[in-house]
Amino acid sequence: MSLYCGRACRRKSFWCCRLLSTYVTKTRYLFELKEDDNACKIAQRTGAFYLFHSLAPLLQKSEDRYLAPQHSLLELERLLGKFGQDTQRIEDSVLIGCSEQHEAWFALDLGLNSRSSTNASLQKPETETELKGSFTELRKALFELNVKDASLLSTAWALLHWHDAHQFCSRSGQPTKKNMAGNKRVCPSNKIIYYPQMAPVVITLVSDGTRCLLARQSSFPKGMYSALAGFCDIGESLEEAVRREVAEEVGLEVERLHYSASQHWPFPNSSLMIACHATVKPGQTEIQVNLKELEAAAWFSLDEVATALKRKGPFTRQQDGILPFWFPPKFAIAYQLMKEWVEQHSCSSLPA
Repeated sequence: MSLYCGRACRRKSFWCCRLLSTYVTKTRYLFELKEDDNACKIAQRTGAFYLFHSLAPLLQKSEDRYLAPQHSLLELERLLGKFGQDTQRIEDSVLIGCSEQHEAWFALDLGLNSRSSTNASLQKPETETELKGSFTELRKALFELNVKDASLLSTAWALLHWHDAHQFCSRSGQPTKKNMAGNKRVCPSNKIIYYPQMAPVVITLVSDGTRCLLARQSSFPKGMYSALAGFCDIGESLEEAVRREVAEEVGLEVERLHYSASQHWPFPNSSLMIACHATVKPGQTEIQVNLKELEAAAWFSLDEVATALKRKGPFTRQQDGILPFWFPPKFAIAYQLMKEWVEQHSCSSLPA
């Protein structure tokens, strides 16, 4: 090995260790906050808070972008005091992450009734005016936010929603108590610990080799299409869930499939989206839409999908009497599946 190569390898090793060390220290710091209420309470003093109202995150517009502003504990205490609120409701916040410098990040919903305070929720219009922002439904906010904010707010939404919906023990019926970080709830009467859970969901982009199949449910916004998705049944493997969902929803049989990636998705009650590409058997491409599951499904060409990926959506008006179709936000793994498919087929269609 040459002297230059030796130095290069040592530099590469140094940077790898440095990156690993940063990740490990962050992970262990967050673990400490989750397990130690006192440590978490101390972290709130120098931490930052993302604010929600009835599960809608606070956004502020900055030029052509939307940002999720952070607030210090002091700013939050001043806000609550101004509206006659007990600062004890800050204990309803949940830990959602931290910076590399170990600044802890929390989320607090000002619109949900506080279990740690006798005060009612803050009123939305007055709070928006005071904070110089707007509380926006998360599904809409995801179209406007960068990846970092979208990921943090999705985690926050899922945790806040889970705590609001799981305040009683399923065995004793007694109120459960949230720990300071919000990563669990405990029943005081029988010490049962409840942790937030995610339901596994397969999301599959089906292709016949040259086209991909996209569908929409009646609950989707007008014009939006996405990949096929469905919850895994008890006892199923990932592969079995993909084949069953495709057969159930569009009447097609999957010949091949491969895993792409996974993502936490907060809706409807926190899901683990497991993304796959699937190819149907040759000559078996006639769609039979299950109207109990879907409103519509169709094959789309490479050009159609590539064009739709460039649209920002959602669209509210028609162009030439036709409502152009659009996709979920870039943050969503469904969008990434379609982008991946276009890139793969664009490369394969180039002349040798």
